[in-house]
Amino acid sequence: MPDGGARHRRLVLQPDSLDRLMPMHLHLSAQGRIIGYGPTLKKVAAGRPLIGKSFFEVFLIRRPAGVLTMADLSLRQGTRLYLSLRGREDAEFRALAMPDDGSGMVLNLSFGIAVVDAVRAHGLTDADFAPTDLTVELLYLVEAKHAVLEELKKLNLRLEGARSEAEEQALTDPLTGLCNRRALDVRLAAACRAKTPFGLMHLDLDHFKAVNDTLGHAAGDHVLRVVAEVLRVETRTSDIIARVGGDEFVIVLPGMVDRSALHHVAQRIIAGLRRPIPFEGQACQIGASVGMTVSTQYPVPEAEKMLADADTALYAAKRAGRAQAQMWPHVA
Repeated sequence: MPDGGARHRRLVLQPDSLDRLMPMHLHLSAQGRIIGYGPTLKKVAAGRPLIGKSFFEVFLIRRPAGVLTMADLSLRQGTRLYLSLRGREDAEFRALAMPDDGSGMVLNLSFGIAVVDAVRAHGLTDADFAPTDLTVELLYLVEAKHAVLEELKKLNLRLEGARSEAEEQALTDPLTGLCNRRALDVRLAAACRAKTPFGLMHLDLDHFKAVNDTLGHAAGDHVLRVVAEVLRVETRTSDIIARVGGDEFVIVLPGMVDRSALHHVAQRIIAGLRRPIPFEGQACQIGASVGMTVSTQYPVPEAEKMLADADTALYAAKRAGRAQAQMWPHVA
């Protein structure tokens, strides 16, 4: 009957049509030899000759287990297979095997979820996939997502940088670059909570008002910047230096509670600030008085109490003639 004849009519595809329809196909003979394969698979094989090779010598079927012959493969027709090129761990595929019009088999391969890595590894393009394959659209989405995530990452880094810069500015004295009073309050409170003992210095400049009155505020600002540099030079990088007033500074020295060591640092600072500071042909002459205390003097160190005691020692130093350092509670 005509209808019956139509149902049994064989569909024969020319190789170029098969390449276009399934660019990752494999055509096997009845003996399991590779007699044809698609252009994309040729690209993935990277010049490795496949024609005439035994399919089972070139490819390893990982799942299901036990598919070692054409008879085994025939029994698995229509079943999803997982295979890879032998010696190429980066070339893994999913496949579906169906009989051809003779006694061989045709396998259609795909990369599965590893398609993004495969495209990058093998330099594949739109032309390497069937026109109806949604892989290309998927790749566009992946690339778009990657681009968006990269932009978000860059934006987050810029925002984090801006936030860190704003926080740094909020804790920094703009004239000297030292910590400001707010930063000192935070870090001194942390030092009091920590188990590491520390020394505390309160420093006040002598004769600084005379510089402002005679040479102007520009000279005063220059002197304060020089003072900040002297304090950096004469202390350690781990020490905390803060400008807490017009010409007042506080220094926190972690781990330094030896009185002679503190006096030695204070005397270096006093000597450094005694040297004339040139400004526009004039010499600015200042000095410094220092009051000190150590956290081990207190059963429980408290920032407010330590600052008050260091301040008491500072004014004792000024009463004793300035350009001196006094330790609380042994003050003159």
